[in-house]
Amino acid sequence: MHAWLCETLEGVEKLRWAELPTPEPKAGEVRIAIKAASLNFPDLLTVKGQYQFKPPLPFVPGSEFAGHVEAVGEGVKHLRPGQAVACVGTAGGFGTHACVSAAGVMPLPPGFDLVDAAAFALTYGTSHHALLDRAQLKAGETVLVLGAAGGVGTAAIQIAKAAGARVIAAVSTDAKAEFCKGLGADATLNYATANVRESIKALTEGKGPDIVYDPVGGDLAEPVFRSIGWRGRYLVIGFTQGSIPALPLNLALLKGASIVGVFWGEFVRREPKASAACLAQLASWYREGKIKPAIDRRLPMREVHAAYARMGTRQVQGKVVLVND
Repeated sequence: MHAWLCETLEGVEKLRWAELPTPEPKAGEVRIAIKAASLNFPDLLTVKGQYQFKPPLPFVPGSEFAGHVEAVGEGVKHLRPGQAVACVGTAGGFGTHACVSAAGVMPLPPGFDLVDAAAFALTYGTSHHALLDRAQLKAGETVLVLGAAGGVGTAAIQIAKAAGARVIAAVSTDAKAEFCKGLGADATLNYATANVRESIKALTEGKGPDIVYDPVGGDLAEPVFRSIGWRGRYLVIGFTQGSIPALPLNLALLKGASIVGVFWGEFVRREPKASAACLAQLASWYREGKIKPAIDRRLPMREVHAAYARMGTRQVQGKVVLVND
């Protein structure tokens, strides 16, 4: 097998395409022949040692991928060789094969495209958990999605619309705004050129959004939180802008608002039955055509540096996916 090997925490440029022994699955594991792997924001941080999970060196990065089961270890009963599956873990996806715990493998229903599957569970699982579980979104409410053209943002738009919400997509360019409209957003806001507070006020008729979905953080958080509606829920997804904001807590008091943390990976670990039900509903919505991953680029697996560079420019619309031919 071949894989991108991270041997130091010096960043993407130090990743090396290496020939490695094809691993044999241990008890409770399966070996997957990888068809496609998507790039997520944590993958940028992991190879620099800046993510909360720090796999021991050396490791193969890539936390989300899809392919076919090639071999099963002792004790694995629910998976079989040849079965199409997706996997979200901590590492291992940027290569041709990976051995992973069978407990973290999602069997795919017939007709589920493997490229879509590689760009599905993490972003849609995060957004479903955030909007429907943590925020208790109700039909007719207004959701403001920050960073709406990115991986989790595009998933949030589609899930909110599937749940009957009105969606405002906040983005950094007019091109991204048009892209989000094509995904179903009812309105858009370019926070690079517009007055954020005035725009939100105008787009919500002065009421403010019921829910803010924020994977961006940084200096955008406070003006947006000041604009949230009464009893609003501010979902803390991540900090792609790089800095972690410090919100004045009196704002939560004045608005009767909630600041709600969203950590999908821990939700999966602590509440596996609830997580499985979430993914089952998402798979059903996929079959019904209500949701579909937005794929920005499909690149050969050997072009991992180009994939990381593309994501680093913040011009990605949807997900970048690496494919083994």
